[in-house]
Amino acid sequence: MSSEYLGYTEKVLEHFRNPHNMGKLDDADGIGKAGSSMCGDIMWIYIRVENNTIVDCKFETVGCAAAIASSSVLTDFVKGKTIEEAQKISNKDVIAQLGGLPPIKVHCSVLAEDGIKAAIEDYLKKSHKL
Repeated sequence: MSSEYLGYTEKVLEHFRNPHNMGKLDDADGIGKAGSSMCGDIMWIYIRVENNTIVDCKFETVGCAAAIASSSVLTDFVKGKTIEEAQKISNKDVIAQLGGLPPIKVHCSVLAEDGIKAAIEDYLKKSHKL
């Protein structure tokens, strides 16, 4: 089955087949969970923060190829960003990093945005910065 048939870019398929930063971050400073009742995708995003900068980010995602690819590309994109920079990441940034998503799968990029924002909020609460 070709990627054109699925409506996925090669970048989406690459991140789905070989996801980056997959797994739990046991010593995470912040954990975010996002889920969609639309298709049942659930993401956990873990961040480690040093000097206000995200130095590590991992994910655990149960879901479709677009959800896994969105999680994977988000974890790459967020590393090295300050908390303030990471808070500004939107689903459009995730879609751009993937080279596009089929309209029916855009909600997966929204889950990635929601997941990182929830992880940052958790970090800020735990570090008494919120």
